[in-house]
Amino acid sequence: MREHAGVTALRTHLLATRLAGSVATPRETSLLSYRLFAAGDPRMLLGLDPEGAWGPGDLLRLMSDRCGVSADPSHVSGADTIDPDRTLHALAAFADRLGAAAAAREPVLFGTGHPHRLLGFYAALAAALSAAGCPVLTPGQWRCVDITTRFGLRTHLLDYVRGVAFVRHPGGRDRGADRGVHTHSPLPVRIALAAAAQAGGPLPELVVGDHGWVCGAGQLGIDAMGLGDTDDPALFVAEAEGRVSVAVPLDDAVRSDYYRPLTRYVLNRACLSQ
Repeated sequence: MREHAGVTALRTHLLATRLAGSVATPRETSLLSYRLFAAGDPRMLLGLDPEGAWGPGDLLRLMSDRCGVSADPSHVSGADTIDPDRTLHALAAFADRLGAAAAAREPVLFGTGHPHRLLGFYAALAAALSAAGCPVLTPGQWRCVDITTRFGLRTHLLDYVRGVAFVRHPGGRDRGADRGVHTHSPLPVRIALAAAAQAGGPLPELVVGDHGWVCGAGQLGIDAMGLGDTDDPALFVAEAEGRVSVAVPLDDAVRSDYYRPLTRYVLNRACLSQ
């Protein structure tokens, strides 16, 4: 009964904060991302090399199935939708995989392209896994990451805070000076994995994160799972093709404190609450 009540409360929270239900990501943005993914735009592929031929219509149907967005191609503007029950189902699978990692004491790498929003969520999971005896990996700190942006090639630095990787501006070596950069790039995870290999390991048996961290790791054959918005089709394609274990549909850019109930649910279900 207590677990059922907790899930009901979490479902209410998802809708109240617009983590699911009617989300802030515009329908126009989601549809554009499907067209760009179908055209092979690396900004949308997130490091994934799809095995199948995914046209915009195929992606719309997939995202309707995995996220709950409207499958109606004539719905071209306004708010987009995430089914909270799909979010809850995926969160349960996410928590179960995290619990299995803890039981086996697997080395785990956490990374985010949304440090302003999601660093706290991942950091709490990293702390719980570390307390359970899992090596939480931090390879390649301060390595340069050259990422192509709409402003041209920009050099960033790979950094870790509380066990979670992200990239920051070169002038942000003072940890209080810079909270990090939003990025879709798979280059940070590739550099982190290369650094781990060069140092003689261990390599992660699980990568947890979002954007290029998940798809980049999955493309390299490393078990990966993470969070994806309605305009992140690559995660759900990777899940459908078997290269990502779990893709959790939710709005990945709401207030950071709105993710705390998700943290509690995941840790409780994974038997990792401290």
